[in-house]
Amino acid sequence: MTDTAAPTVQSQRITMFGAEWCGDCRRSKKLLDTLGVDYDYVDLESVEGGADRAKAISGLTKIPVIAFPDSSHVVEPTDAALHAKLTALGVIS
Repeated sequence: MTDTAAPTVQSQRITMFGAEWCGDCRRSKKLLDTLGVDYDYVDLESVEGGADRAKAISGLTKIPVIAFPDSSHVVEPTDAALHAKLTALGVIS
């Protein structure tokens, strides 16, 4: 995982937008870390404009928002849904 300021263009990496106080964010982050997924993390509490970027991607104010290199995204995914998406993208097997 890489902490990052919000990139200005669509990343070729997985980017998770979240906050430490968010239980769903902690759960998704833990899954990504456990699976050894390389991703960028945008902390909405510390990255100016991060929340606006997450909302622009998803159209919602819910987090986490996890954006993928294929321009798709998930919002508040279950562990099973996130695992399935990572498998479909070939990030994990």
